[in-house]
Formats: sequence, C-alpha cells, structure tokens
Amino acid sequence: MSHSTAFPVALSGSRDRVQMWAAEADVENEALAQLRRVAQLPWVHGVRVMPDVHVGKGATIGSVIAMNQAVSPSAVGVDIGCGVAAVRTSIRADQLVGLEMLRASVEAAIPVGFNAHEELPDLRRFGLEAGVDGLFGKFESLDEKVHRLRNKAVGQLGTLGGGNHFLELCLDQEDRVWITLHSGSRNIGKTLADRHISIAKSLGHNQGLVDRELAVFLEGTPQMDAYKHDLWWAQEYAAKSRALMLALFKESVVRHFEGLDMGFDAPINVHHNYVNEETIDGQTLLVTRKGAIRAGAGDLALIPGSMGTGSYIVRGRGNPGSYFSASHGAGRKMSRTAAKKRYSAQDLAAQTMGIECRKDAGVVDEIPAAYKDIHQVIEAQKDLVDVVGHLRTILCVKG
Repeated sequence: MSHSTAFPVALSGSRDRVQMWAAEADVENEALAQLRRVAQLPWVHGVRVMPDVHVGKGATIGSVIAMNQAVSPSAVGVDIGCGVAAVRTSIRADQLVGLEMLRASVEAAIPVGFNAHEELPDLRRFGLEAGVDGLFGKFESLDEKVHRLRNKAVGQLGTLGGGNHFLELCLDQEDRVWITLHSGSRNIGKTLADRHISIAKSLGHNQGLVDRELAVFLEGTPQMDAYKHDLWWAQEYAAKSRALMLALFKESVVRHFEGLDMGFDAPINVHHNYVNEETIDGQTLLVTRKGAIRAGAGDLALIPGSMGTGSYIVRGRGNPGSYFSASHGAGRKMSRTAAKKRYSAQDLAAQTMGIECRKDAGVVDEIPAAYKDIHQVIEAQKDLVDVVGHLRTILCVKG
C-alpha cells in the first residue's frame, strides 16, 4: 500500500469524480469497475474511496457517495446502521483474571449468530427504556410488509449477529481495558433494505441505468419519503442495539470483577453503513457511507482490524477532501469462500494465539489473513484521522 502523502488519487476513467485513498493497483478490478459505474450516475456529485475498499453487493464497501437530490439504497447496503461502539474502563491488564469464564458470561448475556433474547432485558437497569419504547412505538409506521417481524426485531435488539460482527476486550498502550463491539440492524434492517432496493429497481427513472443495482430514489417522491422514514428508523435501531449490548457487556464485566471499584468513560457509538444529509462543497447533499465513518474535526471513532489484530481509536481531522470521512475497518482482501478454502482451524488458532476466542472451523472465514493490514490502512489515511491509541485484542466473541 502506497504512502499516504500520495493520496488522494483520481480513479482513471471516472472523470475525476472518484478520489481514492488507495492505489488502483491495490484494489481488485471488480471494485474499480463498481466505482466507475457509480461515477456515471447523473445524480452523483462525487465519490470518495477509503483505503479499506473492496467489492460489495450493489455498491463498493469503503465508498462515500455524495448525491444531489437522490440516494441509492444499495450504496448504504443491507445492514443499515451497522457500526461500532467502544468504552474505556478503569480496569488494568494486571487485574485481568479468568478470561475464559468472562467470555462464557458475555456469550450468555448477549445472544450471537441467529440467536435472540427470549425476552428483552430490563432496560430500566441501563436507562434505555424511554428510547427503546419510542423506537418500537414507531414500528407500525414502517413498511407494512415488515409488521410481522416486530417480535423478532424486539428479540434481536441488543444481539450480535454473525460474520464480521464481534464483542471484544482490548488493551491500550497504557494497559487500560476497553470494551469494543461491532454490529448492525439485524434481520429487520436487511428486510427493510431488500424491500426498498426492490422498489427502487422498479421505478421508471432507473430503467436503462448503467447498473440496476444502483437504482436510486429521488427527493420529493413518496418512495424517497418512505425509504428515508424506514432508513432513519433502522439506523436508530442499530445504534440502540449497540448501546444495549455495551450495557450488557459492561454488566458482565462488573459482575466478573466483583469487588473492583469500576468506572467507565463516555462511550463512542458510530455508524459506518448509513445516510446523512450534509453540506459538501457548499451544497446540501445526501451522503451515503458504506463501510466508512464520518471523521469530522474532533469526531472520535473506532476503526477495528480483523479478529485478533486489534483496533484503532481515532479522532477525525475534518478533511473536506474525503467528504469528512475515513475507513470503517481493515477491509477484506479475500472472500469468505476463498478464506475457508485456503485456511484451516489450525491456521486460525495460530493467528489468534494468546487471545481468548473461538478457534473452530465455523469462524475460519474471519481469520486475520483474510483482511488487509489494519496498520497500513491507518497509515494511508493520516490526513483524515489522528490516531488516539491502538488497542490490542485479548478476548473476542464471534457469532
């Protein structure tokens, strides 16, 4: 990966609409083709590409797309509101004991994979009841095709899911313990996204597009209004879900270290698959970040690596050139299928040595070697974020 002073570079064949914090030679051809197709959409003001860029379904992961009076639901992705949360604790490395027991306790408190809460935890314990009551009070106003999913959505609030989603304990350079996690809007977000992507593809103005997967909604239409309504709801659901998981994780930690006087800093909780209305180049535009975070001046965020390679806490530099954005993580360099063919559970155990985590065949597709080097990804965006600290993983829960 080239040195960051060379960035951004214009993507060839994109009429300078696409500016990249990655070298073309380091990006797979299909991702470059996806970015060029996005640049051809008449509503696109510009595209900014992060150093963790890789092929995505519909639109490229690691892309920031600013559109005028339009939004493409595929450019958000199906995990609406997916993002990360982190909180620093007062515990230090030398106080850590019984990590295997702690992992079991966290897995018991926070359902993973396809599992859900049998009943929602008592939200009054965490001061979250008003927000969640308000969230589900709006459920009937969502797309009518998802009303039957209400009970499932309630049960999946505050649950992890699978894939690259995680719950981790990490240590910073001062040996302070951090809680970090990565999750999104679960099945309800995906169902809403799939519904709206299908509706967008059927609209007349999207016929004959360079790529039907990039079908858009136009401002001022009932379809856009309906999408925005469901989108804002799913983004709120994802953020509340992370807040509940953080609370449950903290509770498990407090219980595990009974007798320690424990404190927690203010949490970080940010989306990296979402839409926001922002002022870009003096215009009010709809900005979609798919695998990218907002990195406005002073914004704190978490940029995770892969399983076992730790994460970075960063502070945004507010660079207008990137549309005030930065990468969301390390980014895959190998598909899940390719990783499973190439690596074994033994390889996973070797690459996660010293970390309390699953080391079985079920999570081999999440092996660190399937991802780009997080340190190089951070280096490539030195003009977008300042590093506050590097976190090294000591415990990781996967779905």
